[in-house]
Amino acid sequence: MTEAGQIENACADAWPALTERRLGGWRLRAAGGFTGRANSALAVGDPGTGLASALETVCDFAHAQRIDPVVQTIKDGPLEPALREHDWRPYAEYAGGHEVAVLLGGIDSTTRDPRVRVLDAPTPGWWRLTVGGTEPTEAQRRVLTSGPAVGFGVAEVDGGTAGSVRGAVADGLLLVARLAVDPAFRRRGLATALMSGIGEWGAAQGATRCVLQVSVGNSGALDLYAGLGFREHHRYRYWVPWKDRAS
Repeated sequence: MTEAGQIENACADAWPALTERRLGGWRLRAAGGFTGRANSALAVGDPGTGLASALETVCDFAHAQRIDPVVQTIKDGPLEPALREHDWRPYAEYAGGHEVAVLLGGIDSTTRDPRVRVLDAPTPGWWRLTVGGTEPTEAQRRVLTSGPAVGFGVAEVDGGTAGSVRGAVADGLLLVARLAVDPAFRRRGLATALMSGIGEWGAAQGATRCVLQVSVGNSGALDLYAGLGFREHHRYRYWVPWKDRAS
C-alpha cells in the first residue's frame, strides 16, 4: 500500500464510524450522515473482488444504512479512471467540500499556553463549539469520542470555553480535527495555542507526525496551517454514482 493509503487508513482508525464493514482492503462506513469521512467507503487497496461488484456492495451497504453511496479515494490515484468508466463522478456539490488536502507536519510539544488543557473526556463547552450544542447525537458521540487514543483540547478564557480541538493518535500519527475558536475570542492566538497543546498531548501518546484533513476551499485554515509548517502530502476526493440504482 502507498504511503497515502497508509495515512488514510490511520485517519480512518482515528475517526471511527458508527458502523463499519470491511470489503477486502476497503472500509465501508456509516455514521448517520455526520461528516463525509464517516459516511463513505474508503477505497484504498484491493477490495478482494471485481470493481463492479465492489461498487455494488458499496451501494447496498449505503442503502441499508440510509445514507447516499459515496466513495473516498486518493485524488489522481489508479482507481479514479476506473470509477469514471463505471459511471461514477466527483461529488462536486458536497457541502463540506468534495476535494480535501491532507497536510503533514511536525509536532510542536514545546510551546505551552496556560489557557489550554487537553482532557480525557469532552465538556459541555467542548461539545458546544464542536457540534453546536451540548447534547451530541449517537453518531457524533461515537465518531468524536472513540479511537485508539483521543484527547479533547479546550482553551479557557475568563472561566469559559473559548476554543476546542480534537486529537486522536493512530499508527504514530496525530490526527487533529474540529479546531474551533468562539468568534468573540478570535485573534488572540488561541488556534495556535490549541494546536500546540494537542501536539504536546499527541507526542506523549507516541505520535511522531501530525496530519490534518482540510477542504481545499477553506483558505483560512490552509493559511493557518501553512504558517505552522504543514505541507500538503496528497488529496482525496469523494465520488458518487451518476445514477443510484436504488434511488
